Amino acid sequence: MAKTRARETVVIGMLGSILDTGRGPKRWEKWRPTVSLCQQEDLLVHRLELLHQSAHAEMARHVAEDIAQVSPETRVHLTAMDIQNPWDLEETYTALLDYAKAYPFQPEQEDYLVHITTGTHIAQITMFLLTESRHLPARLIQTSPPTGGKDYGGPGAHTIIDLDLSKYDTLARRFQQEQREGLSFLKAGIDTRNAAFNRLIERIEQVATSSRAPLLLMGPTGAGKSQLVKRIYQLKKTRRLVNGPFVDINCATLRGDGAMSALFGHVKGSFTGALADRPGLLRQAHGGVLFLDEIGELGADEQAMLLRALEDKRFLPVGADKEVESDFQLIAGTNRDLQAEVERGRFREDLLARINLWTFRLPPLRERPEDIPPNLLYELDQASQALGTRVTMNKEAQEHFLRFATSPEARWSGNFRDLNAAVLRMATLAPGGRITREGVDEELERLRTAWARNGPRQQEPAVDLVVEVLGEEKAQALDRFDRAQLAEVLTVCRQAHSLSDAGRALFAQSRAQKKSVNDADRLRKYLARFELSWADVATLSPTV
Repeated sequence: MAKTRARETVVIGMLGSILDTGRGPKRWEKWRPTVSLCQQEDLLVHRLELLHQSAHAEMARHVAEDIAQVSPETRVHLTAMDIQNPWDLEETYTALLDYAKAYPFQPEQEDYLVHITTGTHIAQITMFLLTESRHLPARLIQTSPPTGGKDYGGPGAHTIIDLDLSKYDTLARRFQQEQREGLSFLKAGIDTRNAAFNRLIERIEQVATSSRAPLLLMGPTGAGKSQLVKRIYQLKKTRRLVNGPFVDINCATLRGDGAMSALFGHVKGSFTGALADRPGLLRQAHGGVLFLDEIGELGADEQAMLLRALEDKRFLPVGADKEVESDFQLIAGTNRDLQAEVERGRFREDLLARINLWTFRLPPLRERPEDIPPNLLYELDQASQALGTRVTMNKEAQEHFLRFATSPEARWSGNFRDLNAAVLRMATLAPGGRITREGVDEELERLRTAWARNGPRQQEPAVDLVVEVLGEEKAQALDRFDRAQLAEVLTVCRQAHSLSDAGRALFAQSRAQKKSVNDADRLRKYLARFELSWADVATLSPTV
């Protein structure tokens, strides 16, 4: 029976042009990492792949000869690397990557170690990256000098680092914990339950902590853009990603000649009333974050200047003959469809292209009914702080408010501003700081009146929706009860953005009582009774 061949240990390492040098008898009195690697009592190196620059070929040969003396079992294979500047990351990485791709690895027969003690720091970093990415299917090995330092001879010690070891899960958990803390911070600590919104915040956290490119936040008024931007800035500040200030302005407040001055500054005497120099918001935001809310309200001249400032980080203040510099991250907000504004000639296409690298749409409150309960608790805490007293809501009052708040009747046209105002009013009028059913009823009537005064939602009569999806003949064949019920379902579908969205709105009561676990499936089965699918009714949904 044939004997199984023992696995061999292969080490890949760079020649240390300083640490590995040494000639004459005294060289044995000095710690040389590549030689010491082959002197370890509990590590037998069967083959050493020693990489070196062409200029150090002679030194590499001497090191190989010394290794032959201390470890006759070790075969040394010298490879000259065509690296002109070992401190150039791109050149070094390219050369070592090409080497890794061409090397005939046999992981079934050999164990590989990558020596990261020698070589320039750039080479060491590159070796680590190639090992971490598994271009080098190996573990890392690091050697250290003996007690007394590198001027003492002897093998010293070695440490093997396996990047796949489970003990490094602790590091991964710490990173994940930091990410979770960042997500919670961006959500103001609110335990949001809407899966789409949570994914959105996760992506915003990822981009905000790794990029300084412009961000564009879209969404209706009151969806929380301003508050989110402030938290993005604080998160970046905490992570030391910015050191400058947070500067914000609602562009809808900028009008006429004052818009250019407010944004880009002016010099004294540049126009009537310019009694002193003014730095402008862009210069104030240097090193920090500039939030331009409602950016679609900017005039054509301001848009052109802003584009130049973003691309060149330079611009000309009003009345100045010398440009100034400012390096800031732009976050823009809008409740408009900027692409439609481009098509109407109201917004520059090149500016939109520059700011929409990362575009995120914040959904209105009515699309997140499952997030209303935790936001209600948050608003109660906010009201308590504002009023300086503990504000609570008894169970009956809370359930009554939530039934209305998560129903299709609740328009939330002002989104979180409406919710904030509603809770603050109830809290202010609550006797002893305890909101009751009567207080909720009073507020619901106030909301209904305010929303009715602002006008009904623009929509076709419900009966027309039934005809639209079924046709006149099938619609006339329905019983009045079934037709009225289907009309209500189609009305909700028209206002929803997905099958799940519509299901949550239609079955809000069941959801509150936990009688249903799949609202979308219930709606799908209901539509199937009329030989309809979501695709048939999705065309009724408004474009957002």
